[in-house]
Amino acid sequence: MRGKTSARARSASDMSDRASLYDEVTGRIIGELEQGRLPWVQPWGSGADLAPGLPRNALTGRAYSGVNILILWSTVIEREYPSQGWLTFRQALSAGGQVRKGEKGTTVVYADRFIPQAERDKARGGEEAKAIPFLKRFTVFNVAQCEGLAPGLLPDDLPVPEREAIPLAEAVIAASGVDFRVGGDQAYYVPSQDFVAVPPQQAFFEQINYYRTCLHELTHATGHPSRLARNLVTQFGSRDYAREELIAEMGSAFLCAALGIVPTVRHADYIGSWLEVLREDNRAIFRAASAASKAADWLLARHEEAGADAIDATAQGRIAA
Repeated sequence: MRGKTSARARSASDMSDRASLYDEVTGRIIGELEQGRLPWVQPWGSGADLAPGLPRNALTGRAYSGVNILILWSTVIEREYPSQGWLTFRQALSAGGQVRKGEKGTTVVYADRFIPQAERDKARGGEEAKAIPFLKRFTVFNVAQCEGLAPGLLPDDLPVPEREAIPLAEAVIAASGVDFRVGGDQAYYVPSQDFVAVPPQQAFFEQINYYRTCLHELTHATGHPSRLARNLVTQFGSRDYAREELIAEMGSAFLCAALGIVPTVRHADYIGSWLEVLREDNRAIFRAASAASKAADWLLARHEEAGADAIDATAQGRIAA
């Protein structure tokens, strides 16, 4: 009996900690939105000497995803770190250095699932086992907070050269396989016919913003049933519509960061509806950021699978047009 009570107490504690973590992160994002800032906008281009790109582990090179991108970008903006590289305390030691005394770390989260022993026992009897989701906190430090680290720890920590940014974006568009139509004066994705339409690049006051718009609409297109199968049949102004716009906004920002593109526009048309969604559901930003990361990863994977040579002619043709 004591063992069962203890297990129930641990479970209640875990649930409380999980709820607290959702509230903590969601509250931080809401605070940013209430001040008119979009936490998924790249933390550079404002004149400050901030590093472009997606945040990643400086030791393994693995990029962070989902809500952790927002958390770490927000910290880079707030503290004006010149790097997108992060390490745990132990990783800094293993890299030959250490976190400077007095430095404050940043809490990120790891989401996973586990199957309790009781559920495993059910599975042996032919019943379906239920996995329980959990969140784990851990603390990371920007490389700018460390000293004595091995030189060259963070490879490729430079932005994609500007002259390559546009061809690279064209290559990603070409590799997606999405029906992409240029013309008219509006940008949109039509789920029922599975095509993207955008105005010609010359119609944009600053042409680099053309790519931000293209990648926004391409993120919508990843939700098609033949791709990542998100709910795209939504009514304008509804909560589901706001959620999908949130995914597309973050997906575009994540892709721009990965491709080294620095757009100048900062769309904030849906801030009010986004705030309503986040205030109602403390997990909404986690789900949206995760979906945005999956969309960006899907598009980048298609580009990698296609190979630069195979899509070069198509991309160059798009640029010439």
